[in-house]
Amino acid sequence: MRAVVIREHGDTDVLRVEERPTPEPGPNDVLVDVKAVGLNHLDTWVRRGVPGHAFPLPMIPGCDGAGVVRAAGGLVDWLQPGDRVLFAPGISCGHCRACSDGDDNLCPEYGILGETQDGACAEQVVLPARNALPIPGGLSFPEAAAFPLTFLTAWHMLVVRCGLTSRDTVLVHAAGSGVGSAAVQIAKLHHATVIATAGTEAKRAAALGLGADHALPSREGDLVKSVKELTGRRGVDIVFEHVGEATMPASLRCLARNGRVVTCGATTGPKLEADLRHLFFKNLSILGSTMGSRGELRHLLDLVGRGLLKPVVDRVLPLSEIAAAHRALADREAFGKIILVPGDSP
Repeated sequence: MRAVVIREHGDTDVLRVEERPTPEPGPNDVLVDVKAVGLNHLDTWVRRGVPGHAFPLPMIPGCDGAGVVRAAGGLVDWLQPGDRVLFAPGISCGHCRACSDGDDNLCPEYGILGETQDGACAEQVVLPARNALPIPGGLSFPEAAAFPLTFLTAWHMLVVRCGLTSRDTVLVHAAGSGVGSAAVQIAKLHHATVIATAGTEAKRAAALGLGADHALPSREGDLVKSVKELTGRRGVDIVFEHVGEATMPASLRCLARNGRVVTCGATTGPKLEADLRHLFFKNLSILGSTMGSRGELRHLLDLVGRGLLKPVVDRVLPLSEIAAAHRALADREAFGKIILVPGDSP
């Protein structure tokens, strides 16, 4: 089979399409013909490398995917060849206390496809059968590959970590990103008020189209002043953060009393400077969040299948153009997800 392989960290030229042996499924696995792969910022970190963290190179990247089951292991009796499935990106041991409690994203051995083991950027992939979930409704393969990681991340951040309610006003940074466009929809599903930021007029209009109540520029002007004006100087209850150094100081200043900022990433840098007096005088909370449980993903599958949440696909490219896709993601050209398709997949 053909697959994208990263053998060393670097620029997009390290993304090489190679011939690899077709993987063999174990007794608890499935072999899937990949039809679509969703690109995430995590893929760019795997390519570039993270100081102090060792990725198991060489590796096939790709956290999100969808396809058709080709073969199932001998102990798998709930999936059959021909079944249309999408990939739950989180991998856990399945037997520790966290997994037994349904908190598999807290498993000490937790990993993600394309980060800790070979991922979806290939013509075929083997994964644990419990990570192959039926595609809901009439979703196309690109739509199915567009939502697991980002919607699961956004749901866990807002609903589980922040306890989102209809009384909340939520500031969503970079609403044009995959996780940002998911956050806007999830907040509106809970009847919250949403203030979105985006870098272009077109992206702000698209955020409003997803349900945001207000859309502000992310690269100009005084964000704190604009948020205070929109909220009658009160501030917001929740800030949905994934940008990092460039926005975190303003995010904290945008919070109302008893507000919380929740973060899942730091695309502009990991360092945080904060005045602790501001935190305790206003009873603020800073919450970290990574992924979510498989149970949460199954709930999201139901919501997507019922049309209450919608994957946002910006463009579909051949897998051979993965370097161009990485550059488009880095240049913030997309609204929603960039999808890659192997060969002539539909």
